Amino acid sequence: MTAPAPPSPRPATPPEPAGEDAAPVPHYIGHRDRLRQRFLTAGTDGLQDYELVELLLFPVLPRRDVKPLAKALIQEFGCLWALVTASPDRLRRAFNFSDATITALTVVGTAALRAMRQQVIDRPVLAGWDTLVDYCQAAMAHETTEQLRLLFLDRKNALISDEVQQRGTINHTPAYPREIVRRALELGAQAVILVHNHPAGDPNPSRDDIFMTKEVVRAANALGVIVHDHLIIARGRTTSFKALGLL
Repeated sequence: MTAPAPPSPRPATPPEPAGEDAAPVPHYIGHRDRLRQRFLTAGTDGLQDYELVELLLFPVLPRRDVKPLAKALIQEFGCLWALVTASPDRLRRAFNFSDATITALTVVGTAALRAMRQQVIDRPVLAGWDTLVDYCQAAMAHETTEQLRLLFLDRKNALISDEVQQRGTINHTPAYPREIVRRALELGAQAVILVHNHPAGDPNPSRDDIFMTKEVVRAANALGVIVHDHLIIARGRTTSFKALGLL
C-alpha cells in the first residue's frame, strides 16, 4: 500500500503592517546605543555634561528615558562635578533615588578624587603646589558646609596624611589647636597645612579665620611643628594666608 503523501505546508502568513494603534518603540532605546557609540568614538569632548550623566544612569534605570532626569540633575547641582561629589543624603532628598542610583552617580566622583589624591600623597607638596591646590578645590569647593582639612607633612615636606578634622555649618567650622598639634605628633609630622572652605563663595579670610590660625601657629610652634600655610577654598578661587602675609 502506498503511504499517503504528507500534507503540503501552508503558506506563511505575511506579517500585518503596523497600524496606528501599534505600540511605538521607545525613542530612547536607539538613543542609548547612539550615545554609547558617540562616547566610544568621540570621547568626552563630543558629549554634553548631561549626556555623560545619561551614560551613568543607563545601567540602573534601564527602562526609563533618563535624558530629562540628567538635565534636571545638572540644573539642580550646577555642574557635573558638584553632582558626582554630592552627598547621598542630598541626592536622596532631592530626587528620592535608590542606593543603586546614588552609587552609580557618586562612585565617579569618589574614584576621581582618589586618583587626584594619589598624585599628591607621599610627594613633596611644596614642589607640586598647583596640583595640591587643584586637589583641595576638587575635594572641598562644592561642599555645602564648612570643613577643616589638615595636610600633615614629614621632614621632607611630603604629604603623609590628609584628614578632615572638623565639619561645621555653612559659615563656621570649629578648630581646636591642641587637637591639631596632638594629631601631628601622633603621625610624626614636622609640618601641617590648614585648609578650609567657604561655601558662600568668598575666599577672603574672616577675623575668626585669622585668630584661629594664630592660635594654631602658637600651639604648633611650642612643640616644634611648622604651619606652612592656611588655604581658604571657594569655587574656582583659593586664598593663601602666606601669600597675604598673614603667616
